[in-house]
Amino acid sequence: MSDFDSNATSRWGTSAARTGEMRIDQGLRSYMLGVYNYMTTGLALTGAVALGINLIADTPLGFAIQRGPLHWIVSLAPIAFVFFFSLRINQMAASTARTVFLLFSATMGLSLSTLMTVYTGQSVARAFFITAAAFGSLSIYGYTTKRDLSAFGSFLVMGLFGLIIASLVNIFMQSGTFQFAISLLSVLIFAGLTAWDTQSIKDMYYETDDFEVATKKSIFGALQLYLDFINIFISVLQLTGSRND
Repeated sequence: MSDFDSNATSRWGTSAARTGEMRIDQGLRSYMLGVYNYMTTGLALTGAVALGINLIADTPLGFAIQRGPLHWIVSLAPIAFVFFFSLRINQMAASTARTVFLLFSATMGLSLSTLMTVYTGQSVARAFFITAAAFGSLSIYGYTTKRDLSAFGSFLVMGLFGLIIASLVNIFMQSGTFQFAISLLSVLIFAGLTAWDTQSIKDMYYETDDFEVATKKSIFGALQLYLDFINIFISVLQLTGSRND
């Protein structure tokens, strides 16, 4: 009898543990799906806005955004959005965070619309698919790996600051060779950040989070991966793109 009770308890304990793991896995899967859905929506909105502005490039509004007085405003606005979003995310409602993310994505589309005037459509499409394939592989690695990427991520963040400084310096140098090196390093750094950010976003998930907190985490995670994707895309385009004559 005691053996039966012991076995039954053991089976019940194992079953309960597996049920708990399944519940966590399902919750984590739903959470990560939310991250990727928000990110994809942001990228789609960015592409649609960039394409729309490119279609009206010959109008006064299109000229003002791409080459006129509004150019610097729309170029710097995404940076302001990122700082605002990062500093205020904890105080925002989830619905507000969602709106800010979509506004940021649309503003980024305005900023990136000039790429379609500089590079051929074929180059833009090629860079996008290269980026999508690389990003997908790296994000899957970050999600599935058992290796802790924290130390690796800290090194990449330092590299990112160096990359920003180098980019600012090259604004004045205007060196094509230096820009090539910056673009190459950018691809490598943001490739690594994609894996690290995915793991960090995964680690932010807690089963006990309520809907409001989980939604804000999903949106903030989407912003991180969105920025990784966009920076890889721009760098790949700079490295491989053919310019319009």
